[in-house]
Amino acid sequence: QVQLVESGGGSAQAGGSLRLSCAASGSIFSINDMGWYRQAPGKQRELVADILKDGRTNYADSVKGRFTISRDNAKNTVSLQMNSLKPEDSAVYYCNAGVVVRNGDQLHELDLWGQGTQVTVSS
Repeated sequence: QVQLVESGGGSAQAGGSLRLSCAASGSIFSINDMGWYRQAPGKQRELVADILKDGRTNYADSVKGRFTISRDNAKNTVSLQMNSLKPEDSAVYYCNAGVVVRNGDQLHELDLWGQGTQVTVSS
């Protein structure tokens, strides 16, 4: 069974830092896009940042210059370093990945989500 397991998160004061990590496990052929999303109470889930296999990144305007996404293709992990945190960054953060698995002679891409981890930033 292929799954994403998140770690990190927790509480921080405004201006502080937190780091999220996510590891994909199971019988994985490769991983395409990996990213982080967040959902605050009463709001829709939104993209925070994503990173392609070749390292190209994309960030939400609200986190540019403060958050850094990175991945380790050998370890099938993706991380999100969050600096200069603001109260509005408080949300449940979800890891997402396009995981390619082999099924006989065919390859299939699975859109997988982590279980979510709470980030709370106090002012």
